[in-house]
Amino acid sequence: MRVTTVTTVTSNPQTDTTTINNPNNPVIPGFHPDPSICRAGEEDYYLACSSFEYFPGVPVFHSRDLVHWTQIGNALDRPGQLSLPRGTPSSGGLYAPTLRHHDGRFWLVVTNVSGDGNMLLTATDPAGPWSDPILLPGVHGIDPDLAWDDDGNCWCTVAGVSQYRIDPHTGETLGEPHRLWSGAPGAKAPEAPHLYRIGDYWYLLIAEGGTERCHGISIARGRTPDGPFEPCPANPILTHRGTDHPIQNTGHGDLVQGPDGSWWMVFLGVRPLGGTPGWHILGRETFLAPVTWVDDWPVVGEVALTMAPPPWPLREPAAVPVRDDFDLGDLAPAWISPRSRPARDHTTGERPGWLSLHARGESLDDPEVTFVGRRQRDLSCRARTLADPAEGRGGLAVRLDEQHHYEIEAAPGQVRVLARVGPFRSEVASHPTAPGPVVLRVETTATREVTDARQGPDTVTLGVEDEAGTYVELAALDGRYLSTEVAGGFTGRVVGLYASTGTVHFDWFDYEARTD
Repeated sequence: MRVTTVTTVTSNPQTDTTTINNPNNPVIPGFHPDPSICRAGEEDYYLACSSFEYFPGVPVFHSRDLVHWTQIGNALDRPGQLSLPRGTPSSGGLYAPTLRHHDGRFWLVVTNVSGDGNMLLTATDPAGPWSDPILLPGVHGIDPDLAWDDDGNCWCTVAGVSQYRIDPHTGETLGEPHRLWSGAPGAKAPEAPHLYRIGDYWYLLIAEGGTERCHGISIARGRTPDGPFEPCPANPILTHRGTDHPIQNTGHGDLVQGPDGSWWMVFLGVRPLGGTPGWHILGRETFLAPVTWVDDWPVVGEVALTMAPPPWPLREPAAVPVRDDFDLGDLAPAWISPRSRPARDHTTGERPGWLSLHARGESLDDPEVTFVGRRQRDLSCRARTLADPAEGRGGLAVRLDEQHHYEIEAAPGQVRVLARVGPFRSEVASHPTAPGPVVLRVETTATREVTDARQGPDTVTLGVEDEAGTYVELAALDGRYLSTEVAGGFTGRVVGLYASTGTVHFDWFDYEARTD
């Protein structure tokens, strides 16, 4: 085993500013949970995340330094690959992929809990196209993992923790499943298994404790891929349970070697804000930490919001433009929609340079609403759009699910702010507008100083800009109601555009981080 001592990170919880010398955690901010990572060649890294009820499914990222990541596509981006029926609940759909590079190909296995169960896809280029899914009807359980031994056997391990030997080309199960080590005795939710051959041992990495505040990562090792496994005496090797660390819910990890031979772990975590009990609004995000080895066991280094740079050159990609002008034929990979995105209802070809949305559902309460959005990636941010509601009604929304969303909606001559929280739906404010297109705006401002134990995580303001560009704020709403601690589930906020009646055209969409 090659073991390299790596620089640990130092904590600076107050910073939210990216610099080339001190990279930020999370390395992929916003609703990007359950990260799985693989290395291809000397310096190319690829990572996939869960996407739940959203289409296209399973975002795929590329990096050359483990710190800066660029989304290059989605593994399931064709309707024929992914079926998420109308009855798919929010936080249903696609759970916990595993991404691996083996024998010159990329392999991705994932669970559709609302449809076909476990399925496997392959690609020669992780940016796509990915194959149609190969179904794994004999593999039962979520969070599937893939590993190959020296004899060419492919092992699929699932939450629980059970293991199957499969033919990855046909999806056939070979032999009977068997139980493996399932973490600490009595621990809740042993899941997210990943199996590796490192040095003289096979390592079985799992999450346990549930994906809430008791989340953690534990590991065991054995001489063969099917066990038996002995647990690490220092388990859990990563958890923030029972601490006041600014990054909580840490778990669901995956190991990878850096370009210098050092080891690293990607894992999910959340950044709670506000008073008690603390609310996270962006969903579960992807974090990075260094790993060293002691007595053939991995030791996870300090986890911090601001990291010391790793010991190799950083390659910061070009900045994502603030504005999407909808000038391309297809939407960028970051745009997602609940359950499906029929081309007839979402088009950039009807009015050149505009995104045209044709209403299906009557509001964001409807599972079939015409909505296209991007994950909120920053604790404080601003989103704007120029909407033309001459043929319908729609606007700009912050969505967590059908029962938790805020929006500013435009109709001819008027805009209004709507809020849905659980069973309650309210028109919060309204404002007359001049005929023609109107600029709609949503801002979030994170809570940086808690003066009351009941204080929420952020404030969401909604309004319009007049012809002179002056912002007219119509409502300031408590952000806690668009948080996982209130709504439940596994996702995070998505900011985007929708149509509730007729057709609404959008000339552009701006999204940018704000410094408070």
